[in-house]
Amino acid sequence: GKTTTSSMIGYMLLQAGLDPTILVGGEVKAWEGNARMGKSRYLVAEADESDGSLVKHAPEIGIITNIELDHPDHYETLEEVVDTFQTFAQGCKTLVGSIDCDTVRHRLKPTISYSLDPDQGADYTVSNVNYRADGTTALVWEKGQALGVLNLQLLGRHNLSNSLAAVAVGRFLGLEFGQIAEGIATFEGARRRFELRGEAAGVTFIDDYAHHPSEIRATLAAANLQSRPGQRVVAIFQPHRYSRTLTFLEEFAESFTHADLVVLTDIYSAGEPDLGQVSGEDLATAISKHNPQVVYQPNLPLVSEFLLENLRSGDLALFLGAGNLNQTIPELITTMSEPAKSYI
Repeated sequence: GKTTTSSMIGYMLLQAGLDPTILVGGEVKAWEGNARMGKSRYLVAEADESDGSLVKHAPEIGIITNIELDHPDHYETLEEVVDTFQTFAQGCKTLVGSIDCDTVRHRLKPTISYSLDPDQGADYTVSNVNYRADGTTALVWEKGQALGVLNLQLLGRHNLSNSLAAVAVGRFLGLEFGQIAEGIATFEGARRRFELRGEAAGVTFIDDYAHHPSEIRATLAAANLQSRPGQRVVAIFQPHRYSRTLTFLEEFAESFTHADLVVLTDIYSAGEPDLGQVSGEDLATAISKHNPQVVYQPNLPLVSEFLLENLRSGDLALFLGAGNLNQTIPELITTMSEPAKSYI
């Protein structure tokens, strides 16, 4: 949730008239790119632990949404990841953290905490939560006092958690809850984060950057919130990096249980050499033990060919991955929009 959280905070400050400079890892419609230059003293930047450079940052406010082993090409163990985050936390004047993450709760000491569970005793929490197909609403609490109702256009528990981080930052900076809620209510999200790419022949095309098992589970949960009765959720996944696929093979295999059909292609290397230890087909075999509705297509042209033959009206086609899988979406929409085609 790094890109969504940082983009949401930047957008919230922008809507509040604070004119922030924003640097994030995804494109955002509000500023037509991944960065905007502001004229105030506020800078919102997304950073991650992928190469260890996170420890070079010493922000006024640091936000940690969760900690997990996501880059086995750089870290051998979760403990090494925790060490990096602990060093980063020590450099933050104020640390905002989600204590729904066990590692954040037990290994770090956030200055300001947030949680979706009111029983955790966090500084910020929610109640009266309503997850809908068109968004989420919740009553937000600050240290035992009700602040008001928050409305999100974004779907799912993970995005409600991200919005609590934004609330915590906004309140720390002195914003009224009304200003915070107004900004968050109109935030449309970043591109490739459950992004609606279009519809054709009754099929809805969604593009999402999810490439880690926990991200895939969260994205599928959001897709199932949006899907209508009888509508299939078709997950099309391109694994990202051999090292990640090998390390989390079983976790990936268990992540697709809530998809009605899984279409898998081969691994996007992201520059890693293929050592012959794991393949997309190996992952398809592992997934089949938990969800038998899985199909392997070794390359993107075959993925497109399969989808053209097998997608049907009413499907929600969810394209997952950090590689180039999403490049197939425009051609699929164009082809399926042709009058001569019929998808039943």
